[in-house]
Amino acid sequence: MASDSVTRKLAAIVSADVVGWSRLMGEDEAGTLAAPKRHREALIDPKIAEYGGRVVGTAGDALLIEYPSAVDAVGCSRDIQQAMVARNADEPEDRRMTFRVGINIGEVIVDGDDIIGDGVNIAARIQGICQPGGICLSGKVHDEVKGKLDAAFEDLGARSFKNIAQPLPVFALDMAGAAPAPSMGGESDLALPAKPSIAVLPFDNMSGDPEQDYFADGIADDILTDLARFRDLFVTARNSSFTYKGGGVDIKQVGRELGVRYVLEGGVRKAGNRVRINAQLIEAESGSHLWAEKYDGNLEDIFDLQDEITASVVGVIQPTVFLAEIERAKRKRTENLNAHDHQLRGWSAFFRLTPDGLSTARDEARAALLVDPNYAAANTLAAWANFWEFLLGWSADPSEALMRARKAANEAIMLDDGDANAHVVLSHCHLLARNFDQSRATVNRAIDLNPNMVICLFARGSLNGFTGAGKEGLEDIQNAMRLSPRDPFRWSFLNIEIICHIALRDHEAGRKAASELIALRPDYILGHANMAICCGHLSETEQAERAFKETIRLQPAFDRDYIEAVWPWQKQEDMEHIIEGFRLAGREG
Repeated sequence: MASDSVTRKLAAIVSADVVGWSRLMGEDEAGTLAAPKRHREALIDPKIAEYGGRVVGTAGDALLIEYPSAVDAVGCSRDIQQAMVARNADEPEDRRMTFRVGINIGEVIVDGDDIIGDGVNIAARIQGICQPGGICLSGKVHDEVKGKLDAAFEDLGARSFKNIAQPLPVFALDMAGAAPAPSMGGESDLALPAKPSIAVLPFDNMSGDPEQDYFADGIADDILTDLARFRDLFVTARNSSFTYKGGGVDIKQVGRELGVRYVLEGGVRKAGNRVRINAQLIEAESGSHLWAEKYDGNLEDIFDLQDEITASVVGVIQPTVFLAEIERAKRKRTENLNAHDHQLRGWSAFFRLTPDGLSTARDEARAALLVDPNYAAANTLAAWANFWEFLLGWSADPSEALMRARKAANEAIMLDDGDANAHVVLSHCHLLARNFDQSRATVNRAIDLNPNMVICLFARGSLNGFTGAGKEGLEDIQNAMRLSPRDPFRWSFLNIEIICHIALRDHEAGRKAASELIALRPDYILGHANMAICCGHLSETEQAERAFKETIRLQPAFDRDYIEAVWPWQKQEDMEHIIEGFRLAGREG
């Protein structure tokens, strides 16, 4: 039989990236882009050549390198990490280039000058759990280098990684003399809040069926929502805690990065009409288990099981909270589990935040409501899906999408006035319609219902910014970022931060936030538009013109009518300030 033309080989693969790249880019884009080139020319590339390695891929802050042997890969990586200590010594702590490094050995496919395959993927996954300034390696690499290098290793145990079938043993190289981890603001070592603080990690799907991931996510999400209703707790937002999904989790690191004292984790097995939930509460700093329990029941019991877990967690970490409040905190639930299943599938699709994902979310919400027309949560899902289709310009009829969002939110509130999520999306709809008093009343109701819900603070920050209360808006957005320090939607927080800076006429701070937003989401039109406004008022003509040209490329119909549609400023003077920014950027409003 003729062999195919694919070329395979065994290689030692190194995956490296810069810690806090987005933050560094936001503070100094030009300087940040130049720094890796400087380090590569002076240190990294010569050292790689010395060990016989080859750079096979670069992407901003990332490097992919192959070596002829595991010993060469580890030895070279250690030399570079230790040399970076001296190179960083004269830099301010918050401007240091600090790398994470993951190393694996395995078969790769040669694709021109590139290499691909599971061997590469595993190196990247291992790099993702590495400490700043450190080196982590797979068990295969450890077996190859032990006894051949003068080095010590810490056994991190078997770790599970996204899209990797079996848990893999991982080791950390003892980096004596390596660079200390820099202070990364929202990315590590956050101070603990005054309240008892907790993060709920995504629960493991133990069913063996990837199609059941949505169900495990839904269980953890529901428990998180229940916990978030307690005013005496600080509960990290779902968007940050779920960034740990699919990767090996170091509970101590999670506690440091999210700034929480406790972490709840668990697993879900669903088989037919039966469900088993395992849950354990861990003190992050010590790694000690405070409580663990196994719950078995029928699917009809699922809400009761979730309430038992919530009550147990609250009883352990906050005894002063009356557990009777659990009853008050319960949301109105459907009696029909088919409707609930559709809702979970819908939210799973929604969080992809793609046109197809939002369309699927709307379809699942519609399916849930066909089964149970009185299911408030399904209306809330429909409201959010329609709202984001409007906001991101993915609807054929934007005004119709916004109308559907408002209608679904109102229906959700009529069915369950205690649904904070529905109040938030309705507040956004009121804001865009310039019904400022209604928007404020609605968002205040949402915050009263759920003080830990990030989108409540985001909505109030938006309202404060657009009504000219920039200082109060910034406080809301900063609090939201603290509740969700690893939020994948950080770019949307930054957009409102810029609005608040513009309201305060602090264009330099607005420009910096716009720079970080663009680095995170280069296809988001308002990032470039806000950059044009701020740079226009700062007389930074070249950057203003570049930003405006990119705005026009993304949205050719970006005229005064469009500006007034997407920026619901309450004061005419603020709207004129926006128009003036565009004029100064080189285009008449």
